[in-house]
Amino acid sequence: MTIGCHLSSSKGYLAMGKTAAEINANTFQFFTRNPRGAKAKDLDPADIQAFLDYARERGIGKILAHAPYTLNGASKDPHIREFARNTMADDLDRLERTPGNCYNFHPGSHVGQGTEAGISHIAAMLNSILKPELSTTVLLETMAGKGSEIGREFEELREILDRVELSDSMGVCLDTCHVWDAGYDIVNHLDEVLGHFDQVIGLGRLKAVHLNDSMNPLGARKDRHAKIGEGCMGLEAMTRVINHPALQNLPFYLETPNELDGYAREIRILRERFTG
Repeated sequence: MTIGCHLSSSKGYLAMGKTAAEINANTFQFFTRNPRGAKAKDLDPADIQAFLDYARERGIGKILAHAPYTLNGASKDPHIREFARNTMADDLDRLERTPGNCYNFHPGSHVGQGTEAGISHIAAMLNSILKPELSTTVLLETMAGKGSEIGREFEELREILDRVELSDSMGVCLDTCHVWDAGYDIVNHLDEVLGHFDQVIGLGRLKAVHLNDSMNPLGARKDRHAKIGEGCMGLEAMTRVINHPALQNLPFYLETPNELDGYAREIRILRERFTG
């Protein structure tokens, strides 16, 4: 089972790798820069090489970089779109120092101009950034649908993918809290939801899972993560997710409201329940 959590990148790659190992994780997620800011810290080539060596030794699988929340490539404001484009381009360039991993981002909010216009802006941004030589796979995250968020429905993600010229560089990250809050009943109808995902997007596009319980009832569109087994979805539903044949070989990333000891506890519980 490949499972990890969200870790602070403030001390560098090697520190994240060692922290993951300490809590019995074999992957991790991190923000490429301050989630509310713009400036990224300088990369340390020695730290990156030490991490790559450590990851090989300890069996740390593909890691997931997460774009800052401030990016909105769907905005009607061209300056905000340009900021998103420049930041993402810089992130992808930096991630080539740790090749072959994934980069996840929230598609964005159309802020009143309509979903169609927002999707068009997102696709245009991706088409201006993606290059054949990039080794990083860019993931669209499924969203809860609060406000004018794009990505609540699988069909919206499909529309973006269809407009990206280098679509082989793209994938999807399924967030369990988000899809539940969006109205997809993965507690009682997991097979049907995944079947619908496969029909609309294709399970081959699914590259990662954000494993989170939800504080909200089905379809609330609020996006408030809960600890595993302590939300409206429950531990049994999370167990079915990690053991589903279509998902069990994917990496799982916890984004639950925890400190490291809490993540270690959740990882232990989930490993005990994993049957794959």
